[in-house]
Amino acid sequence: MDVSRFVEILAGEGRLLAEAAEKAGPDAEVPTCPEWRVRDLVRHTGVVHRWAAAFVADGHVPPRPMGDPPELDGPELLAWYREGHRGLVGTLSGAAPDVECFTFLPGSPSGLAFWSRRQAHETAVHRFDAESARGGAPAPIATDFAVDGIDELLRGFHTRRRSRVRTEAPRVLRVRATDADAVWTVRLSPEPPVTTRDADGDAECELAGPAEQLYLALWNRLPVPTTSGDPALATLWRDASAVI
Repeated sequence: MDVSRFVEILAGEGRLLAEAAEKAGPDAEVPTCPEWRVRDLVRHTGVVHRWAAAFVADGHVPPRPMGDPPELDGPELLAWYREGHRGLVGTLSGAAPDVECFTFLPGSPSGLAFWSRRQAHETAVHRFDAESARGGAPAPIATDFAVDGIDELLRGFHTRRRSRVRTEAPRVLRVRATDADAVWTVRLSPEPPVTTRDADGDAECELAGPAEQLYLALWNRLPVPTTSGDPALATLWRDASAVI
C-alpha cells in the first residue's frame, strides 16, 4: 500500500470517528476501551494527530512528548478534533516524499510512509472504538488494509523491547488471515517476539479468521474468531499484547 492510499483511508476514518463520537455524545462509555468515555477517546486521538503532523511538518528527527489536550468538551472538542485531523491529512498530502523525521517502528522506507501508515491504523482502530460507543454496525475495513495492520502490529510494535508477549521457553504462535494470502509465524521466548511472514514449521497455537476481524482481535477490540492448539498462548496474547 502506498502513501496516497493510507492518507485516503486516514481522511475517511477520521471523519467517521468524529461522526460516531458526535452521535454517541461526549459522556458515552467506550466498550472497547472501558477506562474511557468518548471525550477521552477524542482528546487522545486529536493529540496524537497533532503530534504526528508536527514531526512531518517540522522535519523533526529527535523524539518529543505529546502535548496535552485542551480543556474542551462537546461541540468545541469535536471542532478541535476535526481541525487537527484536517491538518494531519493536509500535512501528509503535501509533504516531500523524502522528508526526514522521527519514527518509532522498524521497516519504514521513509518518515512520510511511516506516519501515513501509522496514523491510518491509529485512526481506524479508534474509529471502531467510537462506533462501539455509538452502537450499531461499524464501518467495514478493507481486507488489504487489515492485513497491513496485522503486519504492522506483529512485525513492528511487537519487535520492540517493550513488548510483553514473552514466554520462559521457546514457543510458536501462528496468525492466519483466512480470506487473504497472509500468514505469520510468531516465535516467542524471553526476548521480544520474532515474527516472519510465512507458515514455516509447526505452531503450538493458531489464531485465525477473516483479516478484518483478526485485525481488530489482535488489537484486543474483538474476540479472536478461531483459536486452535494450546489456549495458553491465545490467553497470553490477550493479556500481554496491549501496546505501551
